[in-house]
Order: sequence, then structure tokens, then C-alpha cells
Amino acid sequence: MVEGQEPPAKDWKKKKKPTVRKRKEVFIYGNYRNYYGYRIDRNLSEDPRLAVLKREWFEGKDCLDVGCNQGLVTIGVAKKFSCRSILGIDIDRGLIETAKWNLKNIARKEKMSCRSSKVLDSGISNGGGCSSPDMFEASKDGTCKSVGGASLLEESSPLAKVSFECKNFVESLHGCYEKYDTILCLSVAKWIHLNWGDDGLITLFVKIWRFLRPGGILILEPQPWSSYKRNRLVSETAKVNFSKILFNPALFREILLDKVGFRSAEDVTDNLSGSISGFNRPITVFYK
Repeated sequence: MVEGQEPPAKDWKKKKKPTVRKRKEVFIYGNYRNYYGYRIDRNLSEDPRLAVLKREWFEGKDCLDVGCNQGLVTIGVAKKFSCRSILGIDIDRGLIETAKWNLKNIARKEKMSCRSSKVLDSGISNGGGCSSPDMFEASKDGTCKSVGGASLLEESSPLAKVSFECKNFVESLHGCYEKYDTILCLSVAKWIHLNWGDDGLITLFVKIWRFLRPGGILILEPQPWSSYKRNRLVSETAKVNFSKILFNPALFREILLDKVGFRSAEDVTDNLSGSISGFNRPITVFYK
């Protein structure tokens, strides 16, 4: 600076950093992270769909939940109806890991119910014959086990019959026919339809029929056509497939009975009390 020259005025205003908008996550398979949170009334203790299901469809049965998301319906069915086994599958590995965590967490709470609230609050974890919560983990096969490998729950516990796997139902699980008595397909058909088109939808229905034992049932909750329209732009694939769809949800019953081979159908409900607006969807049972 030259002698006698005034120092340059300081720019006291902080330069604003350019705002970078967080890219909105897109769930092209309907694999929402907080699905149950915005579908179910917060005042309800369970998913309202469980209230319309019948015990006879699950008790002592081998069951499959296609598109299980975070596994809460899968676990709820096991607890309420005492399945012989129930497997939840989803295309999203992150959701399957969350489902395993949910199973572990619910199992831990049941295991710890033998303790008094005083023991729980004190953090004592090895008294009274109960195991420490730190000793529990979800095993690789999706069941709940302790770190030492022992089952977290007694064999008689309904939760011991629950497992989760990351699977693409349309493109995998070949050759395992007549394996299940009951298959749940709740609010899944639209996402398969948008991602794999009419061919994918037919593959879904035919594969379910083949997986069911004679006398088995499919419990189907299809999304309405208006829901397809809202999600048709979720991806370029969905956009293209939507424009080519010939089999809209109004035709599903006819396809399943006349083309796939189910012998009869029963409407379970068309008014699901407790669901948030937009999720009050009909549920139909198809008998093989």
C-alpha cells in the first residue's frame, strides 16, 4: 500500500454460499422408507389391514409376503395368527435390513417383558434369566438369533417363524412351486406393472398361482388406476410402460379367474377403516 493511501474498505458482508438443493429421493419400486408412517392413522396400534384378515388363512400355514417393505405387516400377521412360517421378500435391500431390525427389536421387547421396569431402567441386563439386548442380532438368514447363535425367541414364539430376504419376485425364485398356503400381495401390483409392464403383471400372477399349494389363497390389494396416473412419471421405464398398459386393475379379477386359473374370489373389504386418505383400497382373496 502506498504511503498516505487509505486502506481499501473491507467488505463486511459475508458472501452467501450457493444453496445446493438436496436431490429428492425417488422410489421407483414403491420402496418408500416411511411407508407405514403416512399410510396408517397414528392413533392405531396396528395396520388396519390386519383387522380384516382371517385367522384360518394363516394359522399353521406356510406364508409369503411379496413386497414386504419394512416387514411390519409380515410380523403382525405372524404375531396375530400364528403362522407355521412366514417369509417377507422385497426388492430393496435397505428395507429388508430394516425389516430384520424391526423383527429383532420386537423380539427383544418380548424377551425383555419378563423384567420389571425397574430393572430395565437401571440398565441391568443379565439378571432374572433374561439376555442382554446387546446380545441380539438379525442373522444372515433373516431370523432373530443371539450373537452366540441361539434363537432369540422360544421355538413356540410366533416371531421365531418370521424371516426376510431381498428378492426380485418377478425375475427370481424359479422352480419353488407349491410351497406356500397363503401369499400376501398388498399394494405391490402397481409397482410391478409400471416397472415390468403387462408381461411383468402376468408373471406375478402366474408365479403366485404356481407357488400356492392346492387350496391355497392369494390376498390381493391392488392400487387403483388413479394411483398409476400419479406415479407414471417416477421413471422413464414407468412412463413408457404406463402408456402401453392394457390390463388395468379393473381387469385383475377376470385375469386371475379366467386366465391364470384361480377357482373363486371373495371380496374382503372395500372400506378399510383407519387408513389415511388414498389408501382405502379393496382387498380380495383368490382361492386356488
